[in-house]
Amino acid sequence: MGYYTYILYSEKLDRYYIGSCEDMEVRIMQHNSGRNKSTKGGIPWQIKHTETFETRLTAISREIGIKKKKSRKYIEWLISSAG
Repeated sequence: MGYYTYILYSEKLDRYYIGSCEDMEVRIMQHNSGRNKSTKGGIPWQIKHTETFETRLTAISREIGIKKKKSRKYIEWLISSAG
């Protein structure tokens, strides 16, 4: 399987959310069920981008790296460049 870094998008909020997890199916269900405080207001969330890693640490490091950029343009570039 592996670990994932992902980018979600909420049309309702016109906002992106960056996270990491081990099981994408379970995680997107959690976000869209309203269980996650930080994404509750943006339901429904759509997966826009995922990256797969061998270790949890690498996935978390990538998540932090994307968040540190604090750039919507960078996030949108990642999404569009992945095609």
